[in-house]
Amino acid sequence: MEMFASAADSPRVDDLSGDSAFARRWRGFMTARIAIGTMLLALLGALFVMAPALGIDRWLVAVCAAYLAAALIVRLFARPLPAGHSFDPQWVSTIGVDLVAFSTLQLLHAGGINYSPLFALPVLMGSVLGSPLLALGTAAGVTLVLLGDAWVTSLHLPADSAASFLQAGLTGTGYFALAVVVNQLAARLIGEERAARLSQHAARVQAQVNELVIETLADGVLVADGECRVHAANPAARMLLGFGHAGGAGAFSLRAQTAWQPLVDLAQLTFAQHGAQRGELSISEPGAGTRRMHVRTRLTPSHEAHAESLCVIFLQDLREMEARLRTEKLAAMGRMSAAMAHEIRNPLAAIAQANALMEEDLHDPGQQQLAGLVRKNAQRLAQIVDEILDVTRVRGQSAGGALVLQLDAAVAAACSDWTMQTCSGPRLQLHLGAPSARVPFEADHLRRVLVNLLDNALRYAGEQAGAIRAETRLVRGQASLHVWSDGEPLEPSVQRHLFEPFFSSESRSSGLGLYICRELCERHAATIAYRRCTLSENSDAPEGNEFVVSFAPLASPLAGTASFDTMAA
Repeated sequence: MEMFASAADSPRVDDLSGDSAFARRWRGFMTARIAIGTMLLALLGALFVMAPALGIDRWLVAVCAAYLAAALIVRLFARPLPAGHSFDPQWVSTIGVDLVAFSTLQLLHAGGINYSPLFALPVLMGSVLGSPLLALGTAAGVTLVLLGDAWVTSLHLPADSAASFLQAGLTGTGYFALAVVVNQLAARLIGEERAARLSQHAARVQAQVNELVIETLADGVLVADGECRVHAANPAARMLLGFGHAGGAGAFSLRAQTAWQPLVDLAQLTFAQHGAQRGELSISEPGAGTRRMHVRTRLTPSHEAHAESLCVIFLQDLREMEARLRTEKLAAMGRMSAAMAHEIRNPLAAIAQANALMEEDLHDPGQQQLAGLVRKNAQRLAQIVDEILDVTRVRGQSAGGALVLQLDAAVAAACSDWTMQTCSGPRLQLHLGAPSARVPFEADHLRRVLVNLLDNALRYAGEQAGAIRAETRLVRGQASLHVWSDGEPLEPSVQRHLFEPFFSSESRSSGLGLYICRELCERHAATIAYRRCTLSENSDAPEGNEFVVSFAPLASPLAGTASFDTMAA
């Protein structure tokens, strides 16, 4: 079993900052040396002046002055260094100087004073600040000095030699014991300080991680006391309470606003019953309506008898929860629909082919009408299957290699093909207002977006010429595509769900056309939106429904002169 702490227990270099425990102990000992030097200089100086009979020489006063000067120099200019396995220069400038000065005064019996108690300072300094070897060496040096003093005394007073040697031996033994005990205590203190420092660092890291996690949580977190005063709140909670992005980070009271009273009641119920609570609350926000939230509360455990528990309140916006649930349902429905579409496609193709072969041999008008009905419905089912499969294809495609195309040329070509297929040329008016605009969009994807918008417009537009209008614009470098029709205004409930999958106001539609348009636009960093507007600023101009596709910015020349063309069948 080791009696002394090993050198590994000495302070590390990074532990020697100005505010470390080792540096404070070192400064304390250096200050004590200055105090002892001042006391010795004042005492011997006074005896030299006031009691010349004691035989104090000038050079003894000079020794005290030199000791005080050395102590001051070390205190002001030296820096604490960890002790190694052997004596080092710092030992010479501190403990060594102490031993020389105190030994000189002790051996000469300056003023008839016993200076042996002063040796406790270097012994303590070596034991607390130094290595085990330094502590033992200092105690051994002090013991040799005391034994030497006893030997000198025995030369002058042989009768007292036994008592002198006994006193020196006991004092030296005491210093050895002091060195052993103090070094062990110092080593234990250093170990505890290091463990505390590591624990503090771990706690600080854990607190930083916890703070980061709480700050980035999508759910709101409030920490309130029994008086409903909030001590901590993450950004999500402040947003849910109506603080906005500019909300401060200071504490506040839940009683500050009457709209937060439901939270106050739930927190008080949690403290009263000493248990977790949950419920759905409605908080009215000025100018923003009522926000419905799912709230859960928990009490923090109290490990101390007089410590106050805190109530942690978790807030979840029910609208976001419902939106996530709706998204998951739509994703599951989409996967199921895609699987069903694959299974339906082949039997449907067989039905259409068999019906076509049967139509060739039918001569009865009634039977031909029935076969035509089968053909039309088979085509409608095939279109729905294609649209469902298009959703899967769109999700799996990437726009990383999207080409840059001429907007007006691509729109003109798509409109021309569409009018020939639908035989609706007189109803479509094409306005190309960006002849030199180029957009980052794949031609086939832009064609699908435009055809879907035109099909949607044709379904609700009137029969007169110009009931549908396709237009391209270039304003301040921003290219856009507008598809307008003179249909009836959409109900607000329909507008909110226009771009959701499987939503349609018409029973014979799959509800995937506008959803596919939005997905394709997002793939190319474009946006699509709906609005109710007129064709011009003229108050007599008819109102209609317009879908606007805004393309990602791309450097392009200014738009040329607008031109109007009416598509012929």
